[in-house]
Amino acid sequence: MRKLLSCVTFALCAAGFASATAAAGPADLQAQYAAEAAIQPSATRGETFFTQKHGKEWSCSTCHGAPPVRDGEHVMTRKRIAPLAPAFNPEALNDRARADKWFKRNCGDVLGRACSPAEKADVLAYLTGQRK
Repeated sequence: MRKLLSCVTFALCAAGFASATAAAGPADLQAQYAAEAAIQPSATRGETFFTQKHGKEWSCSTCHGAPPVRDGEHVMTRKRIAPLAPAFNPEALNDRARADKWFKRNCGDVLGRACSPAEKADVLAYLTGQRK
């Protein structure tokens, strides 16, 4: 019985730790990126980053629109892209793994490199409508 309780306690603690590190929504995800970068996110910087080109042919807004509140379309594949702003798409940016995958793919297309945690935090500030 004691061994079973130890296993259950360990499992509950592990589950609690995992949920504490997972983002529960865009605000939590933004806070995680901001903490990693040790910055205060800026929607102004995020909007600039999102709408400008960074040495490649596209900006984020090329496919997602500016503001990203309607369906977008991938430039090459013509595939429909759901609105990126969480207020217009409740499924957007709720999961760290999915967000990291999205940032990896899109930052590669737009910048030719990975986005920094500061850039991610700023873009999320812009997408969630924070004004600072």
